[in-house]
Amino acid sequence: MNFKSLQIEMAGPVAIVTLSRPERRNAIDESTVEEIGRFFESPPQEARVAVLKGDGQHFCAGLDLEEHARLRRTPVQFMRMCQRWHWAFDQMQFGGLPIIGALQGAVVGGGLELAAACHTRVADTSTFFALPEGQRAIFTGGGATVRVGRIIGPGRMVDMMLAARTYDAERGLQLGLCHEIVASGQSFARAMEIAQAAAKHAPLSNYAMVTAISRINDMSTTDGLFTESLMAGMVQSGPEVAAGLDEFLQKKGRRLEVTQ
Repeated sequence: MNFKSLQIEMAGPVAIVTLSRPERRNAIDESTVEEIGRFFESPPQEARVAVLKGDGQHFCAGLDLEEHARLRRTPVQFMRMCQRWHWAFDQMQFGGLPIIGALQGAVVGGGLELAAACHTRVADTSTFFALPEGQRAIFTGGGATVRVGRIIGPGRMVDMMLAARTYDAERGLQLGLCHEIVASGQSFARAMEIAQAAAKHAPLSNYAMVTAISRINDMSTTDGLFTESLMAGMVQSGPEVAAGLDEFLQKKGRRLEVTQ
């Protein structure tokens, strides 16, 4: 694949995906959305996990407002653009490839919507989160009402936007916007550690984690339990299970590590 706004490299089984518009604080324009969707729709076959990061000091500053102002989209055009964002981020969340987000600096507006589509989010101490759409006379369109609203709750999301709140990394951790905080400049290194560990899991197990859990959360209790049993039946009968069980029964499995 040839991309203008993304840089792709492989580190063993880990695909490193870099937003490469540092002069725009990695703001997302139409071509960037298409490239994100295309990559995660058909990632390299050798990729077991992906790490998503931004080039420069910021992860992503959101919608490219310069392009937005220049194009003067009609309501229908803007709605269709939002639907392309939904498509692209659905490829991330439900595509089956675990994605570790390495966050730093601005994770703002559409950048927060992008981060929310990652399965694990590592922030460094420079990270800050905001949804400033109200201050710019616009509204979220890349899925924040669904993904961010479900992470922090709809009431808090309304307050976050009305009060123009900016959350630092610590507050983001408390709210679930990130899952871990590391020292400044270390989010990519830590994201790679997580990715390399996750790449050792059975592929079918990883697939179940990143595709089933969010969908089950969107179901009734009865449907969710039934779907869980179907997925468990598929995973537990997968080709890697016998070797894993043998290793455990022979007491060769690694000890579980306690994390904070």
